[in-house]
Amino acid sequence: MSAADETRDGVSLTNLDQTLFEGATASKRDLVDYLDTVRDRIIPQLRERPLSVIRALRGQAPFMQKNLPKYTPEWVRRVPVWAEASQRQVSYALCDDRRTLLWFANQRAVEYHPTLARADQLDRPTHLVLDLDPPEGDSFPAAVAAALLVRQALADAGLAGAVKTSGAKGVHVFVPVAAGFDAGEMAAATRALAARAERLDPALATTAFIREDRGGRVFVDSTRAGGATVVAAYSPRLRPGLPVSFPVDWAALTDVTPGDFTVRTVPGLVAAGDPWLDLMPEPQPLPTDLVEEGRAIPIARVQAMHEGKRRARARRQAG
Repeated sequence: MSAADETRDGVSLTNLDQTLFEGATASKRDLVDYLDTVRDRIIPQLRERPLSVIRALRGQAPFMQKNLPKYTPEWVRRVPVWAEASQRQVSYALCDDRRTLLWFANQRAVEYHPTLARADQLDRPTHLVLDLDPPEGDSFPAAVAAALLVRQALADAGLAGAVKTSGAKGVHVFVPVAAGFDAGEMAAATRALAARAERLDPALATTAFIREDRGGRVFVDSTRAGGATVVAAYSPRLRPGLPVSFPVDWAALTDVTPGDFTVRTVPGLVAAGDPWLDLMPEPQPLPTDLVEEGRAIPIARVQAMHEGKRRARARRQAG
């Protein structure tokens, strides 16, 4: 075994001295060591949830992996899920323990995207999520400002959420929901909250799914619902410097930048506790009026598809 190889928890780790990806300023060992160090923080975010990962293999463009490859060890837990889009059964991993996390790290899995629902109740998400996606450029402060609109919309509805950096340029607001609400009700409530946040400051926030319609505003994305995935708290992101999606207290949100949280800084920040656990409110029931309001709002992705076809027809007729 070379100095660049080792074994942990029965998992062979290889080529640890290799650069993780171009521009990463980090090695494969940095990724493995980070995930192993924060395992008690990230595994609770992944446990029992079908997992997609983004891998960075040498000489290849990064790709998202949902279906486990044939060479996956038998001890990796998995769950079959029917995928409507591709009309096939997908074998998703369940990353419930250190050994599985280390195996994924050795596979150069940089990002970890669990579903919002657990494997045994895929039609019952545990959280609703609003993803604040700012325009291009140094626009994190705009995402923060939009997140504060979402917080106000939640408070107006009698709800509370926790917030984390996406690890890229945006912000995620998570709202834990009490048992008894299905994916349709959760999605409707998410659309209603997005619309209410937009109404609070339409010059800053928009629910326009089509990028060209956003006009430099922050996109309040309500489509992370149902079977969608969201990058986990404490997951690295496939970006230079390996930033991490990290929980932030609402009171500190205007004082941080995404670059504050990386695979090098986060282990020290979570050594004494689990801020995502500490900052997350108790699960809450969804107000009936919020769900009913959302049912009347078209699903953004579907509406955008129809609008795109309409615009294409108009261009053909005009041209």
